[in-house]
Amino acid sequence: MKFLGKRESLILLVGDLFFFTVSLWLALFFRNFSLPSGKLFYTHLVPFSVLFIVSVTVFYIAGLYGKHTTVLRSKLPSTLLNAQFSNSVIAIIFFYLTPFFGITPKTILFIYLAISFVVVLAWRVYGYFLLGSKRVDNIVILGSGEEVTKLQEEINRNDVYNLRLVSKVVEASIVVIDFSDETVKIRLPNLYERIFSGVNFVDMHKMYEDIFDRVPLSLLKHNWFLENISNQPRAVYDSLKRLMDIVFSFVLGVVSLLVYPFVILAIKLDDGGPVFITQERVGQGNRLVKIHKFRSMSRNDAGDYKNNSDENKITRVGGFLRRSRIDELPQLWNVLVGDISLIGPRPELPALAQTYEKQIPYYNIRHIIKPGLSGWAQIYQENHPHHKEAVDETKEKLTYDLYYIKERSLLLDLKIALRTIKTLLSRVGV
Repeated sequence: MKFLGKRESLILLVGDLFFFTVSLWLALFFRNFSLPSGKLFYTHLVPFSVLFIVSVTVFYIAGLYGKHTTVLRSKLPSTLLNAQFSNSVIAIIFFYLTPFFGITPKTILFIYLAISFVVVLAWRVYGYFLLGSKRVDNIVILGSGEEVTKLQEEINRNDVYNLRLVSKVVEASIVVIDFSDETVKIRLPNLYERIFSGVNFVDMHKMYEDIFDRVPLSLLKHNWFLENISNQPRAVYDSLKRLMDIVFSFVLGVVSLLVYPFVILAIKLDDGGPVFITQERVGQGNRLVKIHKFRSMSRNDAGDYKNNSDENKITRVGGFLRRSRIDELPQLWNVLVGDISLIGPRPELPALAQTYEKQIPYYNIRHIIKPGLSGWAQIYQENHPHHKEAVDETKEKLTYDLYYIKERSLLLDLKIALRTIKTLLSRVGV
């Protein structure tokens, strides 16, 4: 059972496209203060449809179709304003550099951008609540532990789920059960009788994955891996993913060469040290791979975090290179040759991987697929472990990595790529 996501996102997408179209009609009306003819409207609708698609993509990158941000009113105006600014820049470039359509919508374009911001904001704040409203279901969660507490807190503070927590099973139309909890197992015979009362029973772990987009740690037993994880080739997906890695890493790698002279000059002017470093990382199947980066530390410690002295610090230029992830541009050539992928779990230092394998159960399973430049954990985990021993943070990271390994697909890879773009733009202040 899905509690969120597809239905709400579809409503928002259809509503946005509809109100983009309405905004164009209103722009034509206010431009001439007369009802636009069908011919005039459709003449403009064709090129503006490209802008609609761009706007939807920008909205997606901005998180406006994300299940945790679709109806947060307090953030909508600023988020929409930033998205509309990006749309404006793209629209101006498109219309003024592409005279193919034979129209010059200088005034209409700016009227449309202003109107669409107001109309879509009103739709997102008010219209969606009316159209998307539905009855609230009573829900009870049977289980204990940190993950159950997190579920309860998330449901209590977010109205998007249309759920109300109750304390008694007899009051609930949805019963969420942690089947691994021994104290709950003894109640199962009595709960069986509730099936005939129309109660919907849901596995707590499936609900947790649906809401948090990661695998709960309490689920990590051998049977889960046997049921959900496999290293058998997925011919179509693997081939298309490799093709995308080759094409995009080559194109981005060539384009990134334009940045190299500036980075090289900045590093040399900063401390005069080496420009590039090479370090080992754990790749697919525990195979060690050598990755290349722009140097951001005062010296190359070869990933030896234990013997890394206090004198080895991030340089002034290195701080910016890391925040913007420019230091990782040389890794595009690692993607091209197949050492890593564009999307996948981030490759770990060998010494840290050995430590985590001893302290974190099933940690080694993340090496079943090829690591990547960006991954599911990189866009969703708030506290990232970085080149130092951090067992608790890495346990959380593993829950995201396992979710990706289980659910990986081209669509999920595209989502990660778009969200990575958003993250990179926010880091450089765009």
